[in-house]
Order: sequence, then C-alpha cells, then structure tokens
Amino acid sequence: MRLLLHGGRIVDPAQNLDKIADLLIEDGKIAGILEPNTPIADCERKDVTGKVVVPGLIDIHVHLREPGFEYKEDIESGTRAAAAGGFTRVCCMPNTNPAIDTAAVVRFILERTEQVGVARVHPIGAATRDMQGDAITEMADLKAAGAIAISDDAFPLQSAETVRRVMEYCAMLNLPLLTHNEDKALTHKGAMNEGYTATMLGIPGIPRVAEDIAVARNILLAQLTGCHLHLLHISTAGTVELLRRAKADGINVTGEACPHHWVLTDEACMKYRTDAKMNPPLRTQADCEAVMQGLADGTIDCIVTDHAPHAEYEKEVEFDSAPFGILGLETSFPLTYTTLVKTGVLDFATAIAKMTHIPAQTIGLPPGTGTLEIGAEADVAVLDLEAEWTIDRESVQSKSKNTPFHGMKVQGRAVFTVVGGRVIEL
Repeated sequence: MRLLLHGGRIVDPAQNLDKIADLLIEDGKIAGILEPNTPIADCERKDVTGKVVVPGLIDIHVHLREPGFEYKEDIESGTRAAAAGGFTRVCCMPNTNPAIDTAAVVRFILERTEQVGVARVHPIGAATRDMQGDAITEMADLKAAGAIAISDDAFPLQSAETVRRVMEYCAMLNLPLLTHNEDKALTHKGAMNEGYTATMLGIPGIPRVAEDIAVARNILLAQLTGCHLHLLHISTAGTVELLRRAKADGINVTGEACPHHWVLTDEACMKYRTDAKMNPPLRTQADCEAVMQGLADGTIDCIVTDHAPHAEYEKEVEFDSAPFGILGLETSFPLTYTTLVKTGVLDFATAIAKMTHIPAQTIGLPPGTGTLEIGAEADVAVLDLEAEWTIDRESVQSKSKNTPFHGMKVQGRAVFTVVGGRVIEL
C-alpha cells in the first residue's frame, strides 16, 4: 500500500530537514521525500498543504492504567488520547495492578496494544516487586519480554543500597533507570509545593529540597555504577543545576520536563483546585524559568507529559485526599508550541527534536525511531500550527478529565497521525 502526504512542510530535526515536499509511504515504511507534485502512480493521496509533517511524537512517560485501573484509562483510550495529541509512541509506567514487574504483564500490555491500540506502546518494567522498594525484579526477563526501561516511578526508591543494586543490574542489561526523585522523609503528608500558597491554603508542603537531595544521591550512584540515569519530571531550579553539572562532569544522566512544570506555578492550586495537584508539585515562577532555561540550553533533553488520568470522583474531594496527577497527551504539543516556540524560548525544530528522536535515543528505542529517514517506520504526525483553540476537558479522548488547562487558549494541534503507514484520524 502506498500513501502520499502531499504539499506539507516536512520538518525532521534528526536530518536537519525543513522543506516543502511530498512524503511517500510504502508498506509501512518511509519510501521517499519528493519534490512537490512528483507523479506517483497507484497511491492514496492526502493533501496536507499548509500543514507541518513531522516524525510521530514520542512520549516516554505516560500512565495507561491497564491492567487494574481501567476505570481511569486503558490502552485503547490512552492510545486514542496519544493519537489526538500527535503521538505515535508512548512508554507506559509500571504502577498498574498488578504492577509491570513480571514478563507476563509486559506481554499482556504488548498483546493488548496489538488488539486495541492506535499508537505503539513500550512497557517500562518495575525496579522492585510490586514497587515496594525491597525485592528487585527479574530485569533480564522483563527486558526479554519487551520492557524498554526500568522505574518505580510513583513509588521512589528510598534505600540508597537498593538504588545501587538496581543501577548495577540496569548497567549490565543496558537498560536506563528512570527515577522519580523524592526523599519521602521530607514530604510526609505533603500535597503541594511548600511555600506561600501552601501556607495560605493550610496545605502541608513538599519542599524543593526533597527532590534535589534525591537527585544528588541518584547522580552520585549513577557515577559509581555507570548506569544511565534518567530524571523524571524535573520541577526545581536545583535539579536543573544538578543535571547541568552532572553532564559537564561526563556522568551518564539525562532529564525530562512536563509542560505543567514550566507553564503553571503553585498559585494554580488556589481555591483548592485538585486538577492542579501533581507530584512533583507545581513550584514557583523561578523554578518554571529554570526549567525553561534548562530546555533552551540542552540541559533537559526531553519534553514529556506524565499523563496521569484519574476518575472525576477521585479528584472531587478535599485537596489533601485527592490523588496526584493530570492529563497531558492531548495538550502537550499545543502548550509547548504556545509557551515555548511562540515566545522564542525554543525554535520549532528544537521543540520537535525534544518530542521525537531525542526521547527515542534517551529511552533506547531502535535506530531510526523518531525520524523520517528512508526505510524508517512510517510513524508521522501532521500538525496545524495556525489552529487556535480552547482546551476543553469535555472533548478529550481520555476517559478522564483532570486537566488544569481547561479553558486555556492555545495555538497548534495535531490533525492526524500515521502509525506504520496506517492513518489514524479521530
């Protein structure tokens, strides 16, 4: 089968490519980047004139909730949300029920994706059994079954000894370790950023230093073990600086940021808005600016979502009792384009690089992933940069509606995606 995307602006940062051209897809692979109106016989044509054609976006930090929490989200609805946001690949975190701590659960997720998914899914295996922080999982088995990385994410490892052993196994297996960085001795019962807003609301705080201390420890252990350490959802100026220094010292460490950690501050929690409750929490304007600077100077490698859906009734409780987490897949690109590209923090190609081939390289996806190189998998996103729209929680593909961006005006959105040559239009 042949598909021709005709007349679009093709942008592929991995190839330093930015030109008006036609993209030819054949048998699920990129077959050519052609001059506009090159005659091609026997193919389906889609006119994308005025649109931007980029590699399919890749999110290496999402929560699909299946198995165990399908009332919040499942692989079908989660991959539909991904496709609506321009994503063709997502990596799902292990805090399911059961956790992704055995090869059987990894295989289940891959099989369910084949059955119902409209984007590719790469499972991330748990570091410890049931993410309890003690018994280490059979990581070699997880990798053999298809796990792409290791993490205990929402249940950050507190024992330095356990972290060291996990890193040693990850280094041996060439698997990145993705860490949520939090010294929980400093965050007990905390529900939002420690500071003025928390004091005004009477909410227990989560201090920035709890993240920074865990980051410093994990960087030192990565230096000791040679493990590739990836810092999840960076939220503080201190963490940005620690990552910057670690890279300068040649330590194998990378990092990511989510739009909410540079767009919103803890003031979004005023009026006890539980849709603005996440962990790590929204911080201060100074932290937001540090995260943006980290993205701009290359300290922070990837833009991700930490897509974390919850049922409405779970969020409609007292702030202290509400679960952490917000939606992200359907708002990530428009927020990035509106708040980083349109404001000049990042150029368009750099923003796309941080959402395509850089996360692919960071998480260890096969060479050619996240690009439009000839012979690569035909995973493509078509974007409309002129579209101006208002985020509406009632219009999302996700089962859940927990977004603090409801009512925000943004610019830029995905028109459709192509996954392995298959057009996904929602």
